[in-house]
Amino acid sequence: MSDHTPANPPVPPQESLLTFPADFPIKVMGVHHADFVTAVVAIVQTHAPAFEAATLVHRPSSGGKYLGLTVTVTVHSREQLDNIYRGLTSHPLIKYVL
Repeated sequence: MSDHTPANPPVPPQESLLTFPADFPIKVMGVHHADFVTAVVAIVQTHAPAFEAATLVHRPSSGGKYLGLTVTVTVHSREQLDNIYRGLTSHPLIKYVL
């Protein structure tokens, strides 16, 4: 692989397993902190302005230290979905994104 080849080249629409638009659930885990949910909502709404925070599903860990969120967002392209993932995975309060 050369230094000029992107790590994740775009997937041509005809080769994608997803059809768009699609409602896509994203699991996000992080430390149960006052700013965690706010940060997740802000990141998702940056890339999907119609996302409604009221649709989040919250799952605290058994010890209460972590919080899992299920974010179901309507995405219109693979690029939009990838941008949401990149935004979420780059935030310091977010530990995992599935």
